[in-house]
Amino acid sequence: MKSVAAAPEMTSAEPTPSWMTRSRTWVGAAAILLVLPHIPGLNADFGRSLLSQMGIAAVFALSFNLLLGQTGLLSFGHAVYFGLGGYATVHLMRAINHGLPVPVPLAPLAGAATGLLFGVLFGSVTTRRAGTIFALITLGIGELVYATTFMLPSYFGGEEGITASRTRGPALLGFDLGPQLQVYYVVALWAIIAAALMYAFTRTPVGRMCNAVRDNPERVEFVGYNTQRVRFVAFSAAGLFAGLAGGLHAINYEIVAADSVSALRSGTVLLMTYIGGVGRFIGPVIGAAVLTWLQASLSGYTSAWLFYLGLFFMAIIVFAPAGLAGLILMHRPIIRMPAFWRVLRAYAIAFAPALVMTIGAIVIIEMSYRLSTQPELGTRMRLFWTDIDAATPWPWLAAVVMIVSGFVVFRKTWPIVAQAWQQATTEASVAAGAR
Repeated sequence: MKSVAAAPEMTSAEPTPSWMTRSRTWVGAAAILLVLPHIPGLNADFGRSLLSQMGIAAVFALSFNLLLGQTGLLSFGHAVYFGLGGYATVHLMRAINHGLPVPVPLAPLAGAATGLLFGVLFGSVTTRRAGTIFALITLGIGELVYATTFMLPSYFGGEEGITASRTRGPALLGFDLGPQLQVYYVVALWAIIAAALMYAFTRTPVGRMCNAVRDNPERVEFVGYNTQRVRFVAFSAAGLFAGLAGGLHAINYEIVAADSVSALRSGTVLLMTYIGGVGRFIGPVIGAAVLTWLQASLSGYTSAWLFYLGLFFMAIIVFAPAGLAGLILMHRPIIRMPAFWRVLRAYAIAFAPALVMTIGAIVIIEMSYRLSTQPELGTRMRLFWTDIDAATPWPWLAAVVMIVSGFVVFRKTWPIVAQAWQQATTEASVAAGAR
């Protein structure tokens, strides 16, 4: 019987791309990372800091996906390896500040080594079981390590954490990590290296065996493989890359505190992976970028941003279980078909009532949050360039009308979208058969 904590079934295997195709993909990704911090809107310190956070989150989410997406192991304590890697890196940075002749850009290697060490240590216990038992054990280890950060203040720094300077050390190729642009390039370099290594891991025999353990562990045991050993290898590799992400976090923020090993951070990486999609390698990268952007931007506009994030996550789980990557890649077979433009027109038709419905919902949420959590600010507020008074019934009535009418019209557009999709998929099937 399947465990309730098992990962969702993966999509069917895609044709393996050629070496040339893979090379072009990685070279293209590196080129994009090279020019991103110079694009207008991202060429200031805030934009470059946001890109750095996205790179760190992408490495962390990809490491989590080695467990969930590749091996079917749902961990509730993956932040342990992220945080311990960050602590090891910040202590190495403090030693560098006192004269140790090691360039700071190499300090994340200490985080990777620490993540691997504790991945081996804790993995030898947790991977003896799978499914729900594995998830509960990882939750217990996460809480244990979190409590330990307050019990050993000499190493973990208690609530204040541990700080170090990234600029007080020997420069590497002219990088002293003073400007945020240099920090971004260090993060981007380690991120592309880590992503390439994790992708290579998924293509090894061990990586393929992880997929087999995820899909049918009983058959794997029947043919003579030790499923616990396979889970242990995947767990250790995931700990290594999570520790590397923690080391990059230490360089970017120059501080590591107890929240880096908390259940909140473990939950955040779970959200990133599911939002992006566990069925595709690119999924966690997309989820990390989207969630980081939402945290950095949405929180500046509304105090209800966590509520919106929860709604967004539920919508993805219910309506797009393959995640954002699945939504994007499902259009690949039809993108070159003439009917694809009909699909886009159908989307445009459905977008208008959906937007009206969404605006109505936002108005109700914002007014509710203002009255319940910020009464000291009064009932008058400005939404969508309009002044409204939440104490009067008219904004509430208008919002309800927008929600109801928007949904009714939106529901009527579903057959239009379905018909456009049917035409596009039929064209794609005919074209594929002709080839």
